[in-house]
Amino acid sequence: MNRSEPVEPVLHARLVADLRRLGMDTGMTVLVHASLSRVGWIIGGTQTMIEALLETLGPSGTLMMPTHSSEWSEPSRWRHPPVPPEHFDAIRAAMPPWDAERSATWAMGALAEAFRRWPGVARSHHPQTSFAALGPATGALLDGHQLGDAFGETSPIGRLYALDGQVLLLGVGHANNTSLHLAEYRSDWPGKTWHEEGAPMLVGGERRWQRFRELKFNDDDFAEIGQTFEQAQRDVRIGQVGTAESRLFRQRPLVDWAVTRMTAHRP
Repeated sequence: MNRSEPVEPVLHARLVADLRRLGMDTGMTVLVHASLSRVGWIIGGTQTMIEALLETLGPSGTLMMPTHSSEWSEPSRWRHPPVPPEHFDAIRAAMPPWDAERSATWAMGALAEAFRRWPGVARSHHPQTSFAALGPATGALLDGHQLGDAFGETSPIGRLYALDGQVLLLGVGHANNTSLHLAEYRSDWPGKTWHEEGAPMLVGGERRWQRFRELKFNDDDFAEIGQTFEQAQRDVRIGQVGTAESRLFRQRPLVDWAVTRMTAHRP
């Protein structure tokens, strides 16, 4: 590996020590959002990071990560890049049905994709906003994830709230905090709208294009909501994991705070 300046390698033992210092402990149920590159030069990469997380939580803890696959979606809503309308029907007809084992994550990062493939990991049955988990709470988190409820009450995000679980932002900020979408479902503001979504799925062994109504998400204020939550001296543990500034906190207080903020301030 060629590097212009000496870089301290990040080893498994240091990751475990840093996670424990941050407050992660045996038996917790934790949703992790991560930018692995910010953690530093991890010897063993994704494997080492996952093993460190699992060791810290122990066999009684449960690890969850987002494994979204947003390209399994309605092509008329694609924007990066947009698709000419004359191709919509052909795309809908040709797209393979979403499969929990075969369909890769999309723009989730190397850690989430590696975790999706990890032995024993299960994945919620949603073509666009699935989550993967490993541990005793897996069924309680993943079962029954409904279409039209990407991050709502039946989603793993809603189930994490019910379990009073934790969120670890590993080298990322609240702009990447998916739990704030649960607050969007629970709050009301003048501009709140819904749209039609779709994805190909296997229904009774046959491929079908499933259409469903979904909330139009808006994460523009997520960073500000997280900042005000922390400024209010809420219980957010902030520290280094490897070289990454990281945050660990209970999900419930943040979601409750966000509902109030969205209802009061969103146009």
